[in-house]
Amino acid sequence: MSRTTSLQAAIATKTASVVVVGMGYVGLPVACAFGALHFSVTGLDCDEERVQTLLQGRTFIHGKEPHLAELWQGLFLAGQVTATLDYSVCHTADVIIVAVQTPVESLSDKPDYSALSSAILSIGQQLKPGTLVIIESTLAPGTMNQVVCPGLETISRLRNDEDFYLVHCPERLTPGNLLRSLVTRPRVVGGSEEATALAQVFYKHLVIAKLDVTDWVTAETVKVAENAYRDVQIAFANELAMICEAVGVDIWEARQLINKAPYRDVHLPGAGVGGGCLPKDPLLLVHSSAQHLRLIQAAREVNDGMPGHIADRAIEFLKRRGIDAKTAKVVVLGQAYLENLSDDRNSPTCRLVTRLVCRGVDDVTVHDPYVEGYQGDWLEMIQGSDALIVMVAHDTYKAIQLADILPHVATPILIDGRRVFGDQDTAKWDYYCVGDGNTVPDKT
Repeated sequence: MSRTTSLQAAIATKTASVVVVGMGYVGLPVACAFGALHFSVTGLDCDEERVQTLLQGRTFIHGKEPHLAELWQGLFLAGQVTATLDYSVCHTADVIIVAVQTPVESLSDKPDYSALSSAILSIGQQLKPGTLVIIESTLAPGTMNQVVCPGLETISRLRNDEDFYLVHCPERLTPGNLLRSLVTRPRVVGGSEEATALAQVFYKHLVIAKLDVTDWVTAETVKVAENAYRDVQIAFANELAMICEAVGVDIWEARQLINKAPYRDVHLPGAGVGGGCLPKDPLLLVHSSAQHLRLIQAAREVNDGMPGHIADRAIEFLKRRGIDAKTAKVVVLGQAYLENLSDDRNSPTCRLVTRLVCRGVDDVTVHDPYVEGYQGDWLEMIQGSDALIVMVAHDTYKAIQLADILPHVATPILIDGRRVFGDQDTAKWDYYCVGDGNTVPDKT
């Protein structure tokens, strides 16, 4: 029996052992999903605290992430999944899934593949012939050819498509619905004919949508381009919001009317873009071209500038009330980058706080019901505040009634970066909603 036939049979019968390298927001749900299908799964991570948490049957992802924590706990207790710091588990693995972070360098905006290169080095030292290696991490176009494949071949002294099989199948997960999106989203599978055939057998156990087969570079490009597309669309909505503020129009009404025209889909404006994908995937796409590209870079600048815009509006309202920024008490609602989650990677709130401090605000408190270090009694935090700034549309904040909290604040200034309170009576508040020109302070 040939290696591919043997591996295909093991995958088809779910007797193949699976190692997931990187137990973050991608690796953890992937490990759970295949564990639930009765594959034997080992999660591998270099973060000792994270591994210890997983070995206690708990997860580090909090908030409204349906079934994930319960699924890991049940699978762990049943012995279907486990976690380790030790790369030696890769030596007996039939399928290795790599889901490590791929950020960009803060100063150069170039890909930072230190985590990926470290994983490739450690996997290569343990790689056995006949293994299927799947890279789910997001990559700049060309990385499979220039970094991943040469790295594995050099360290392992094995040859791709002869001794092992390498594919790129970038994740398409939606935070807040990780497990469901794993099953229902179409996947792009890049690699050779032999390698992608094995990957299709593996993913068909899980994915009910179509598996589109292509080459490595196309798969890489598709992933970063789809996130760059969304980032550009959000930037357009944010820039349109600035125009609406300038001319006295409510973008929320204008957006509804625009989207009634065929083939129009203006996205939601807001206080900024965060998370592990949108702030960096467009930069991974741009990095792959030697040409001078303007649109994608400009969109990044627009979206990164929104927290500063929100901060400046808060300062304007304080000045209108005659309140010095240095004596003002400002409370920010929301540290996570997305509603009802604990994920605060690249949080727009960090940019907001930095801008407020630069504008002279010394007293800034941030609350978040899900993010460790920011939890507590939000009502107690807003006591005597001069300005409330809403950065995240958590359900906790949506449930707030402005009439009920009015007696608790010193100054009724409300800066709404996510239109959480757009449908409430704000007559007794100095209220600003991003993109609503009717709420912009009169500068005359």
